[in-house]
Parts: sequence; structure tokens; C-alpha cells
Amino acid sequence: MKGRIHSMETFGTVDGPGIRFVLFMQGCALQCRFCHNPDTWDTTVGQQVTVEDILHEIEPYLPYYRGSGGGITVTGGEPSLQAPFVAQLFKACKEQFGLRTALDSSGFCDPTHAAELIDHTDLVLLDLKQMNKDKHKWLTSQPNDRILTFAKWLSERNKPVWIRHVLIPGITDHNEDLIALGQFMGELSNIEHFELLPYHRMGVYKWQQLGLPYVLEGVPTPTDREVERARNTIETARNLAMHHN
Repeated sequence: MKGRIHSMETFGTVDGPGIRFVLFMQGCALQCRFCHNPDTWDTTVGQQVTVEDILHEIEPYLPYYRGSGGGITVTGGEPSLQAPFVAQLFKACKEQFGLRTALDSSGFCDPTHAAELIDHTDLVLLDLKQMNKDKHKWLTSQPNDRILTFAKWLSERNKPVWIRHVLIPGITDHNEDLIALGQFMGELSNIEHFELLPYHRMGVYKWQQLGLPYVLEGVPTPTDREVERARNTIETARNLAMHHN
């Protein structure tokens, strides 16, 4: 079995606990307007690799991953598009190296398609981009029904999750949307950590290179005060929902 990858990083520190080997898969069903890796969307390009190829890349750095409480994180693109390959990779990493595994996903996948993959996943980094269905479709090209279903499915299985949300001024920072996110998080029983990520423009040059129009041109990075306000709004709504449940 072969997987189609975009790139890899040997010393990742922002995609899960500890130092991690980060594998970027090729292909994504979403086209988020703020994506900093639009070059990962196309499912027909990238490098084809085997599980053994990736294990060979990981092996020299095992002391760092083990010593830091890290492991391997597979991201993208959307890794669940290649769920059978990632499942086999995670299985091998656990059996041969004893590594902890993390899946960075939009959640836009069918739970039955991802079941084996989740069995071999220790932690899911789940990106909840927008709770309003129509706004989500404008922002990502797809509605969010499947994503919310996947999030609930993970909760039912008690699979540890870190929720991630990108704060984009004027787009994902409206009070009603932040409250809805907090309320939804309050209904889930498996959240270990919440990351509120400030929107950034580091990937804009890739859009330009690909000849794609960047609709968010002119949208600023949120201030520290705006991030703190949003975090407080989300956490207050989450705590109320948890208390209610």
C-alpha cells in the first residue's frame, strides 16, 4: 500500500505534545479560504511512499520523540482521505517504535471510513472552523454536517481530542458563532485541550504562486485583546453547556 504525501517535518513542536515527526498528506476535500497549504489540495500530485519509507525517515530521531513525550502527527491536506494508509502507518509506528500517534483533521470524513484509523490514533487534533452551516460552506466550500457528526462520534468513543479554532477577524469572531462553538464543545466529553489560533497570512504567497485569488486580502491578524475576548466567550459558553448537561 502506498500513500501520497506532500512533505514531512522531523522536529515539529506545534502539532501535539512533545517533539513530533509531522507528515503532510496530499489531498483535501475542503478549500478553506484561509488555508496556508493550498498546494496540498490536489489529490493527483505529491510523492508516493510506502509505510516502510516513512519508518525509515522516523528512525534516526526516535530518541527525541520518545524523550520529549512526542510521537508522530499526520496532517495535510486531509489525512482521512487516505485513512487505510495512515492506519497502517500508525499501527507500524506503535508496534515497531512504541510511538504515540496524532491525527490532525478537519473531521470532514465518514466515521465508518475512518474507524480503523481512529483505532490506531491516540489523539485527534480536530479543527472546528465555523459552527454556522452557511458560513462554513462559504469559508471552506463544504457544509459542516459531517464534521459535527464526526466530532460527536469521537466523543462517543471517548477518543482524546484537542479542539482547534482559527480566529479570523470579521469572519469567525462573531459573538453568536463563538458562543455556538463553546456550547458544542460543552456537549463533548473527550476534549483534553483547546487551541484558539490567531489567523495569519504566512501562506498567502502560495496562493499567488498557484494563481488562486486570495479572498481574505486585507483581513488583519487579530490582536491579543481580540483573542482573549474570543477565548473568554467560548469558555463561558462551554462551561454553561457543561453545567447544563
